[in-house]
Amino acid sequence: MTRKYLPGILAMAAIVVASNILVQFLFGNWLTWGAFTYPLAFLVNDIMNRIYGPQAARRVVWAGFAVGVASSLVASAFDATTLRIAIGSGLAFLTAQMLDVVIFDKLREGRWWRAPLASTLVGSTVDTVLFFSIAFSASLAFINPGDDVSWAAEALPLLGWGPTVPLWVSLAVADWGVKLGLALLALAPFRIIVRRITQPVA
Repeated sequence: MTRKYLPGILAMAAIVVASNILVQFLFGNWLTWGAFTYPLAFLVNDIMNRIYGPQAARRVVWAGFAVGVASSLVASAFDATTLRIAIGSGLAFLTAQMLDVVIFDKLREGRWWRAPLASTLVGSTVDTVLFFSIAFSASLAFINPGDDVSWAAEALPLLGWGPTVPLWVSLAVADWGVKLGLALLALAPFRIIVRRITQPVA
């Protein structure tokens, strides 16, 4: 693994560790703090893909996945997370990020914004569905019956005003909305960083 990938690997690792910790803490009624950090993983992935290609992006994703697994094991040893959250986080991350790599690569020859926007929107949607359902859905309690996530099953109006759903559904919808918003905002730093790295040195 060449040294030029190191900034991407370190950035991805930092985002994964921060998000694995922050996803366990609520921000307001419907969001976790992790909703604001995790979408940055797609930005790192897309920058690496644009500059170095899909193979480099996959290496960064695998590095992030390894860090995520390691941090989950450490957290579970201190009872700071549940097995379902760890599995949901790892599976959602790997699936969504690899999907991001494929979609970005398919669209890389189009308008500059199309590949990062489309890949991030699809990846974020898949990530949200996988993580929240695996981590909190009552129908998947068989994954580890000993995990107490009963708080997430509390029946409440969707986002405080919609139909009655389990709390985790509101958390997922709110999280998804933040990811979509950040996907749009991330286009500016994506453009700036890619230009700065790829422009020829005078």
